[in-house]
Amino acid sequence: MPLIPEEPQIHESAQGPRATPASGRIAPTPRPVPGPRPAAPPRPGRPGPLRPAPPAQRASRDVAAKPAPAGPVPGTATPAGPQIQLIPASVEGALDAAEEAVDLLLDSGRAPGEVLVITTGGQHPWAAHELSFGEASYWAQHDAGDDVFYTDATIATRAASRPVVVVAVNGGDEPAAVSALSLAHARAEALLIVCGDPQRINSVLGAGV
Repeated sequence: MPLIPEEPQIHESAQGPRATPASGRIAPTPRPVPGPRPAAPPRPGRPGPLRPAPPAQRASRDVAAKPAPAGPVPGTATPAGPQIQLIPASVEGALDAAEEAVDLLLDSGRAPGEVLVITTGGQHPWAAHELSFGEASYWAQHDAGDDVFYTDATIATRAASRPVVVVAVNGGDEPAAVSALSLAHARAEALLIVCGDPQRINSVLGAGV
């Protein structure tokens, strides 16, 4: 009779290990599922606000660039003739002052073919160099009208009118200065710039222009 109570103890121990693996298999399955899902939504929000920023910067640059060249570029001519601008300079520095005036004109938007430079004394180095190849090629560049043209008061009567004429009073006698300024005033369509001694220029302008 002692064999009967030992058998139910064996059946109870067999039921225990069957329940534990079932519960262990169900637990790990739901854990990895919610992990990768919340990482997706933040991506589409980043490229949206970056696109409208660059056109706003371009518009501000365009607005800032428009009024700057509008002031100095066009010359305000009076009914009697062009606007006259005087740049004080010595006889030795008149040619350099004229070169600086030309650079400012080009930087402000003037085309090179719109500018004529006349000297009252010695010729501009460019004119002396080009005349060494002959007058035909020299005046051919004038007729082309695509670059700044430099000439002397003694031969400037052949030069055609241009929107801007720059005169360098770098020497010469009084009649030469008077004729050069008179010719420059007639050739300048919008702006006449005179570089030289202010007292001499005012006396010349009052006498001959």
